[in-house]
Parts: sequence; structure tokens; C-alpha cells
Amino acid sequence: MSETVSVLFVCLGNICRSPSAEGVFRQVVEKAGLGEKVRIDSCGTGDWHVGKAPDARARAASAKRGIDISGLRARQFQESDLSDFDYVLVMDHQNLADVDRIWERAGGTRPELFLHYGHSSHEEVPDPYYGGDQGFETVLDLIHEASQGLLARLQETLT
Repeated sequence: MSETVSVLFVCLGNICRSPSAEGVFRQVVEKAGLGEKVRIDSCGTGDWHVGKAPDARARAASAKRGIDISGLRARQFQESDLSDFDYVLVMDHQNLADVDRIWERAGGTRPELFLHYGHSSHEEVPDPYYGGDQGFETVLDLIHEASQGLLARLQETLT
């Protein structure tokens, strides 16, 4: 049994999927009364958006669900994240391959697909960047469902 746990969500640019996952999971964790026991962060494998706020469509879709991600800022995945986080959860197979290459060299927490914690038939959280607003709603639905499964897992290990 551990007293705290840390979770890192990873996507490509850290402006759509991973900040949405950070916001949704933070809400789920806080509603479960575990906000003080779970450290949550997000990042991207690419560096295009470092320092930028989440995509306006991601912010709007999250806000409709009572989740404020406007204060988050994009950062790039670092090798040290593999030793700093207990869970490194990626959004798609390309993110997994990118982080796996670093993990094979550096070790630490093995990255895994986030949606494996859910019950969806989807393996990946689709990137909504080039689509319409509905893509962001779908992303939030998938993330919320997987967040429930992840929360159940964490509740087994937290005291």
C-alpha cells in the first residue's frame, strides 16, 4: 500500500487529449476524495506547443462538463518522467511507440495505453485536432470512462 501515486498523461502536442485527461481525471479523483493522494500531470511527445494553453475547443468542451483546464500549459515529455511517475498513460499507439523507445533505453515506469483502463472497444483516444467539436466530446467520453477504471485501480493501492 502506498500513500500517494502519480499519473502522467501523454499525447502528441499536449493541447488536446492529455490536458483533457489531466482535467477529467483530476475531477474524478477529487470527487472520490483522493485529491491529496494523487499527483496528476500531462505532456506531449512533441515540442510544437510548449508553453501554450490547451486548444480552445478542448477548453470549451471541458468547461461544459465543469472542468477548467485553461490554466494548464503544454510541456514536452522528458526521460525523467519515467522515474518521476507511477503511471505513464499514453493516448495512442504512436505515442506509445515514441515513449517506449525512451523507456527501452532509460527504464522506469513502463508506458501503457490509457484506454486499457476502460471498457471501450477503442484502444486509442482519437486525436480531435483536425476535426470538429464532436471529436472533443468523444475524447472526453472515452477519457471519463477510462478514468473510472484507473480510479478503481488506484483505490486498490492507496491507503
